[in-house]
Formats: sequence, C-alpha cells, structure tokens
Amino acid sequence: MASISTKPALVTLRGLLSELRKQSSTKKLAENQMVQYIFGQYRMYQSTDQQLCKAIDEMHFKAKTYHTYLREGRRYKELNEEFKGKGERSVEETARMVGFKLPHDPKP
Repeated sequence: MASISTKPALVTLRGLLSELRKQSSTKKLAENQMVQYIFGQYRMYQSTDQQLCKAIDEMHFKAKTYHTYLREGRRYKELNEEFKGKGERSVEETARMVGFKLPHDPKP
C-alpha cells in the first residue's frame, strides 16, 4: 500500500531517530548500532515500483510500534522520577505537590 519513501514512513523514521538521539550515550547518531540497523531495514524494504507489498506495511507498523515503545518508555521514566515515593511527606509538601495551598494558622 505505502512505500517506505512516503511521508508517513519518513515521519516515523524521524520520530525513531529523535527518540534514539534523546536516549543515546554516543555523540554521533551514525555510530549507534541501532540506527544503522534501522537504516538497513528501511533500505531493504525500499521499493521503486508501485506494487502491493505487505512486507513494507508490516515494517512500517513495526517501526511505529517501536517508536511508541521508546517514547512512552522515556515518558514513564520522567514521570517516575518526578512522582516516585520519597518516604513520608509532610502535609504541606503533599498539598504543594498536588497544587493546593494550606490556609494560614489563625493567630490566637
């Protein structure tokens, strides 16, 4: 249905590379083995003729799934770091965390 050089496939590729860049420890993305593998898969399923090829659609689906997996894994880590348990919290700290303010104590 759609070849690898169509806009949705390229958007997925850019998204994958963006997530890999955010999570990579190497400076150059071209040195990353995962990026080399992804480019190899994209090149392998690239076709010049417009014929119906289920392998291309399957590869695009897998690429979108993997992009979603990477993105949501990163978001999970961010949320977990922000809200992970830190033991007992005071009432003031808990109220501040959820966006409430405690009323001031009245002076006797």
